[in-house]
Amino acid sequence: MNEWLAAKNILAVRMDNIGDLLMLGPALRAIKENSPQARLTLLASPAGTTAATLLPWVDDTITWRAMWQDIGDSAPFEPEREQQLIQLLREHHFDAAFIFTSFSQDPHTPGYVCYLAGIPLRAGDSKEFGGKTLSTELRNTPTELHQVERNLRLIEHVGFMVHDRRLVVFLTKEDHAQATDILRSLDIQSGTPYIIIHPGASARARRYPIQKFASVASMLAERGWPVLVTGNAREETLLKEMQQSAPGARYLPGQTSLGGYAALIEKAALVICNNSLPLHLADALNTPVVALFAGTDLEEQWRPRTTRARLLRRPTPCHPCHLFTCPIGQPCLDIPPEEVVAEGEAILE
Repeated sequence: MNEWLAAKNILAVRMDNIGDLLMLGPALRAIKENSPQARLTLLASPAGTTAATLLPWVDDTITWRAMWQDIGDSAPFEPEREQQLIQLLREHHFDAAFIFTSFSQDPHTPGYVCYLAGIPLRAGDSKEFGGKTLSTELRNTPTELHQVERNLRLIEHVGFMVHDRRLVVFLTKEDHAQATDILRSLDIQSGTPYIIIHPGASARARRYPIQKFASVASMLAERGWPVLVTGNAREETLLKEMQQSAPGARYLPGQTSLGGYAALIEKAALVICNNSLPLHLADALNTPVVALFAGTDLEEQWRPRTTRARLLRRPTPCHPCHLFTCPIGQPCLDIPPEEVVAEGEAILE
């Protein structure tokens, strides 16, 4: 019998942001469909763990800020902390671990952590030699492969069947009720079409200029559209800057749960955003989206696959740069607000 399919206690490792965890959903769903008797635990970052509320296939979560994913400049030297993670994983007695990564990430460090924690089956997708840190190593995955497909390719490699490759999230009655209450508080009546603009992104290089976003919001408001501008708690300053130039829009800085925010996206007529979390939520909830898609990444890796979408980017020789900050003024996002509005109206039609 396939030892992976026989595993009863499975760990899924993905130490990234919320959007990356959402794109893990189809793989998690397939694991549970193939092994309904198995307990599935997600090891994720503090931000990523919040996505578990939308992924019903996850039975348990372990939240950890792993040093191999820390991009801060002042990460403390705490080797004993990683030893605590090894002990924590050991106490769970996992049979198998899937190490899910993007094209640029190395699965061998988390694979070695899982090895030291006594997990016998460890699968990952790698371009580099890592000895025996992984018991099953997948190679030659195309760099441009979409992240959802990259995740699915790994579990298919060890014998799991995939019957549904769509991105899906599950919302509760409470999520829908929270969204309805928020819309009512912003004087957007139930059933009224509205547009969500989300100007933030985790990397500054992926953000369409805030003044241009403000122009987009103002033009849409002048055309009679209720415009709801959203952001997380860290983006409150960004929203305040935009509000000074586009006072006619409604603003919602970090006042919802993730489920409530997803319900707002599901109810929206259109989402306009950068390459960020709302892009993936819109794809999962079948909401049309216009994305200001910076040249930092390949569209093929992250673009919506099912919902109606327009990705706007100017060709540049530095694409893809994978930078967090652009040193040359973001020529890839030199897109007039009028073009953004026109693309949005084309989708709405």
